[in-house]
Amino acid sequence: MTDATAHTMPGEAPAYPMLRSGISHAVLMAVSFVMLYPILWMLAGSLRPADDLFGGNTSLIPSQVTVEAYKDGWFGLQISFGKFFLNSLIIATLATIGNVLAASLAAFAFTRLQFRGKAVWFALMLGTLMLPYHVTLIPQYILFLELGWVNTWLPLILPKYFAVDAFFIFLMVQFFRGIPKELDEAAMMDGCSPWRIYTRIMLPLSLPVLATAAIFSFIWTWEDFFGPLIYISDTGLYTVQLALRSFIDSSGSTNWNALFAMSVLSLIPIFLIFLFFQRLLIEGIATTGMKR
Repeated sequence: MTDATAHTMPGEAPAYPMLRSGISHAVLMAVSFVMLYPILWMLAGSLRPADDLFGGNTSLIPSQVTVEAYKDGWFGLQISFGKFFLNSLIIATLATIGNVLAASLAAFAFTRLQFRGKAVWFALMLGTLMLPYHVTLIPQYILFLELGWVNTWLPLILPKYFAVDAFFIFLMVQFFRGIPKELDEAAMMDGCSPWRIYTRIMLPLSLPVLATAAIFSFIWTWEDFFGPLIYISDTGLYTVQLALRSFIDSSGSTNWNALFAMSVLSLIPIFLIFLFFQRLLIEGIATTGMKR
């Protein structure tokens, strides 16, 4: 028996595990603060007066609180910033719906249907995960230009309905493999078609992975800057990310307070989605690829 347990009263837990737990929590809190410091400083900067922003004051507590930056940012451009929020919401929502539907259908085909060359097509699908986005950028741009889709939202939305994101397909394939095939066989004996098996059995049992794919798809689409930058030139079609870039002036007259204020607002949808759907997100990631 060790000294730590020898001096412990009956029914009392040893002090060393509690000490280690306290140190671990302190270290995690310190690391979290370091990671969150830029966001906290951006929030504090959005509440500071313009002349106090770069005055050498690194404190997270503003000496004087003002909300003028939010007013300037919301109405500072030619179009109200609410228009850009609406644009991003429409694009992200439609792209998320397309991603979830197309990826789930493709995953159902790879896991439940039999067709010639399935293994080859699955390997090719996984191979697209290793292709950088910039490799296919020029051919895609030429294709969308010939179709007349440039300077529209179509290049950002319509491809999602053709299962172009192999990550989500692979994620759902791993989850679908954990659903017993006996359910499909029983449904087929009752006269269910593959479509009814997909809609009545697979989708209801796959809510965690569907929610995970939807959350990631929405966040990635909302935060996408490069895609809208390439395909959109009309200010009225700008997303939030392109609108934030509009505050940066190469002549040096950048309105940093307004930029920080609108950047803070642009993070709110992401935080809300993670706050309300974190249980489904964690469950979807934790159960993917596991037999239940």
